[in-house]
Amino acid sequence: MRDSAKVILLICDGLGDRPTSGGKTPLQAAATPNMDAVSESGISGLMDVIAPGIVPGSDTAHLALFGYDPYDFYPGRGVFEALGADMELQEGDVAFRANLATVDANMRIIDRRAGRKGSKELADVIDGLEIDGVRIYVKNTTEHRCAVVMKGDNLSNRVSDVDTHEAGGAVPECKPRVDGEAERRTAYVVNELVRRSYELLNRHPVNEDRRNKGELPANILLLRGAGSYRRIPSLTERFGLSAACIAGASLYKGVAKYIGMSVKEVEGATGRADTNLTSKAEAALDALRTNDLVFVHVKATDNMGHDGDFEGKREMIARIDRELVSVLKDVDAYIAITADHSTPVSIKRHSSDPVPIVIKGEGVRRDDVKRFDELSAASGGMCRIRGMDLMPILSDFIGCYMMYGT
Repeated sequence: MRDSAKVILLICDGLGDRPTSGGKTPLQAAATPNMDAVSESGISGLMDVIAPGIVPGSDTAHLALFGYDPYDFYPGRGVFEALGADMELQEGDVAFRANLATVDANMRIIDRRAGRKGSKELADVIDGLEIDGVRIYVKNTTEHRCAVVMKGDNLSNRVSDVDTHEAGGAVPECKPRVDGEAERRTAYVVNELVRRSYELLNRHPVNEDRRNKGELPANILLLRGAGSYRRIPSLTERFGLSAACIAGASLYKGVAKYIGMSVKEVEGATGRADTNLTSKAEAALDALRTNDLVFVHVKATDNMGHDGDFEGKREMIARIDRELVSVLKDVDAYIAITADHSTPVSIKRHSSDPVPIVIKGEGVRRDDVKRFDELSAASGGMCRIRGMDLMPILSDFIGCYMMYGT
């Protein structure tokens, strides 16, 4: 084993799917000569990212893939959103993910994404508010999305969401999930923040201009995914390796920061279909010089699954193959390609279907699989593993193993 063995972990978000068009999945239908070459030279299998039958969230899935049991280490989605947005967090702070949304005069939700068009100027209007001694920080991240951090005494993440993922109904009230003073106080602050956000944003000049253009106003802030920050052992402390993250969307940067990865900012990395995959490949090669593991994330495959866009997902997979895998597959390092969950275009949501995985590198037991897709991988030599198995497997390959017993 080389002392300098390293690994590139490519995670294509929501890559897994179910056969639809012509009896194929988007991955089966896509032109993927480079992924197929990795499969032909490596070992393949299927992976239940959390466990069989469990539908993973992107946040909990990534924790599992990095070897952190989400049932023990998950702090709540808001923590990852805030960290990914470069917001400062300390123990006891409560963080949320949030949407700038559109409501009518009766506080009924017209569009929970405000036409997918956000505004830093509108977020700045809310940023710095103080409610009942709690200081509130808001940052606009991508499109309509925001991160919110509450700092103050006696706060709790055990409160309900205000954003319920449904349009047409009234804005719901935030309620304590358990009957406690901290939970009641936090729910009050959330409800007051939502109310004040409407007062501050509804007639703001930015929204008046949007109305004049026939666009939806972003006139309220809806919160969900409350999380409480706490420090956990880093990836280096647990596995003895250094790691870097190449990603566009704030969630994945936040997960990376939470477990102690360095995050490399990449020009043109957007977390959308227009992301610059060539720049990501170059950044990954650069990060590999000084890190044992480089995590590369691509988001758009998941977005197209949610949109039910078979052809879009197929073409995005082909782009990943052409512009990213073609560069990374022959690097002197292990390469692992997989997904955090399946997002079938037929149902437009995450599912519990296992995802394909392939690992190529020195000493890997090559099997007979020659294609990288959901069905071909099922006959591979890795058989069927869980997400929590991946990091120990990769760590052993590159020599960062820990002996169990003597």
